[in-house]
Amino acid sequence: MATVTLSSSLFSTQKPRTLSFSYGVSSDKLNHTSFSGNFKFGSMKQSRRIRLVPVCRAAASVVFRDLDADDFRHPLDKQNTLLLRAIPGLNDLGRALLGTVTEQIMLLENIGTSVLVSKNQLPELHQLMTEAAEILNLEAPDLYVRQSPVPNAYTLAISGKKPFVVVHTSLVELLTRKELQAVLAHELGHLKCDHGVWLTFANILTLGAYTIPGIGGMIAQSLEEQLFRWLRAAELTCDRAALLVSQDPKVVISVLMKLAGGCPSLADQLNVDAFLEQARSYDKASSSPVGWYIRNAQTRQLSHPLLVLRAREIDAWSRSQDYASLLKRAMKMNTVHTF
Repeated sequence: MATVTLSSSLFSTQKPRTLSFSYGVSSDKLNHTSFSGNFKFGSMKQSRRIRLVPVCRAAASVVFRDLDADDFRHPLDKQNTLLLRAIPGLNDLGRALLGTVTEQIMLLENIGTSVLVSKNQLPELHQLMTEAAEILNLEAPDLYVRQSPVPNAYTLAISGKKPFVVVHTSLVELLTRKELQAVLAHELGHLKCDHGVWLTFANILTLGAYTIPGIGGMIAQSLEEQLFRWLRAAELTCDRAALLVSQDPKVVISVLMKLAGGCPSLADQLNVDAFLEQARSYDKASSSPVGWYIRNAQTRQLSHPLLVLRAREIDAWSRSQDYASLLKRAMKMNTVHTF
């Protein structure tokens, strides 16, 4: 029996070759993964010990007690959500295809092959998740850490049961403590905005729905493109959730930059301002009619916006009146957590 992953791809760094998604460069449908009854995940021959720098949370951090998803939802997300809702039966079809059996498979897969984070297991990661959820006024999901050399984070939430988030060890190694919390906040953004079924549906297309008998024929190319267009917009929304938690645009942009071309040994040489300038140069290079056509062709079937464009978007929103208004509504955190 074919099985599928129901994941929330945050940052794809490679085209998917396993049943998981990366938090970085967009995936596309040109490199479909065959579905099988077994889940295969990349592993490192020599495991590394997860280390997080014990940095105190800034005293000026705030929480959003009455935060609604539409308070930070990207306009493109709103627009494309309305278009998806106009497609008769899409939501019901998604739930029918993505039932509780698949959820149970993924739950057992994580329990059997990953480490469940808790107060007594990787407590620093547990604190990052619970704090991010508190800031976004959301119940914290379960968090698992999986051994893999591919930087990746994803979530599952379909039938109303408690969702869970998975992060790969290589992502933990790549990012600072604050950057990792921004990644967790991005995943929480998907849960806050109830992206569940459509997100999963789009991710199945990314992995290769055409290899599943019966499903490929049900999904017209136009529907696929619409789902991918919505997914790219949803990613922009969740980058905003990451900013609401980090409350520092350079933290979010640094995550995107590292996923574009970073590694631990080069971390101290990376420059966020230079990456933003790179984003502006991309806009300039694609502003001509030919450049616009190439850019559209390059991104049309991607599951994620280009990293430089996401960096530019979050930089612009951090300077907006909408973001400033949200901060004014927020409440100061009363405690400072240390490890």
